[in-house]
Order: sequence, then structure tokens, then C-alpha cells
Amino acid sequence: MTIKRVSPDEARALVDQQGYTYLDVRSVPEFEAGHPEGAYNVPLLHMGPGGMAPNPDFLPVVQKAFPPETKLVLGCKAGGRSLKAAEMLQSAGFTGIVDQRAVTVAVPTP
Repeated sequence: MTIKRVSPDEARALVDQQGYTYLDVRSVPEFEAGHPEGAYNVPLLHMGPGGMAPNPDFLPVVQKAFPPETKLVLGCKAGGRSLKAAEMLQSAGFTGIVDQRAVTVAVPTP
């Protein structure tokens, strides 16, 4: 099944008007530098001294935090990580997955 991909504006409308939850799959430092209001962070990759490394806990953490029917918009910096995460979640039985295909605008958190 194909992953639905949306623009940042469409993603915001899904969250604001249709009850979707925004799941930011960027690394913790990227998320802490700014993220959409109300977003959850489960990194697909961890930032380390040698660069980015896969997060082996990504799928188990998401499965524990959200039931498979949860409507989720996944986002990252440029769309690559979120699409990969969306494919993983869909393969694991999640049914309400949407990928934000463009750059997430970082919103500094207070």
C-alpha cells in the first residue's frame, strides 16, 4: 500500500482538524532545537559522534505509545527519514499513517 504524502500545510490541517498526532522522527537534538507544537519525538536515527545510527527501539517505542489505528503524521527535516519510518509502521500494521513530504519548520519551544 502506498504511503500518503502531504505538504506541511496539509499536515497541520490533519493535526488541527482531523485528530492526527504529529510524530517527529528526527534526532533528539534536532527535536529540542525546535518542533511543531504538540509533536511527539521518537527518533528513527540517533545522532552520535560518528554520525547518524539506527535507533533499534524506534518501532517498539512507537508500538507501545500508540495503538495501530492511531492517525499519525510523520515528519523529519527533509522527508527521507519520515518516509522510511512511515513504511516501517505501515508494515507493522499501523493503518492511519501519513508522511509529511517536505521540510518541517522548526518552531522553538519555550
